[in-house]
Amino acid sequence: MKFVSILMGSKSDYEVMKESAKILEKFGVAHELIITSALRSPNRTKDYIQNAESKGAKVFIAAAGMAACLAGVVASQTTKPVIGVPLKGGAMDGLDAMLSTIQMPSGIPVATMTLGKAGAVNSAYLAMQILAIEDEELRVKLLEDRILKAKKVETDSLDVELIIKDNLCKLG
Repeated sequence: MKFVSILMGSKSDYEVMKESAKILEKFGVAHELIITSALRSPNRTKDYIQNAESKGAKVFIAAAGMAACLAGVVASQTTKPVIGVPLKGGAMDGLDAMLSTIQMPSGIPVATMTLGKAGAVNSAYLAMQILAIEDEELRVKLLEDRILKAKKVETDSLDVELIIKDNLCKLG
């Protein structure tokens, strides 16, 4: 069974990272979600990664705030793709997490998303795009999702265009 593994550094990260899980569920992609800390529970983290790989994890999403070393530690323990989601918090309100996640040494890549909810959502989409390289059904679902998003932009634009036209008619 192939699945996406979502790791969070603490329970407070769940409020953001549940968004990643929601997207994966929407597309029918199997996933696990756990709390483990690169610094407070390093053995748990290492053991989990090995176990997840043996069960079929194909992509890891790692979210953490402040020092945010979880994604880097995960990347150091696997050759599977790792997607980092920096989270807000601490004295720098997430900037420290962003810098920590993005600045990996050569040979230990981490694809870094933006801060917070948008990063959580995009991490799920990127994980699915990686899986879709070998999963045609998922590729089609992602393509259909893109088409729906494009249609929504057109519909939203029509609503605005009507408002503008109405206002112009009133002025003229």
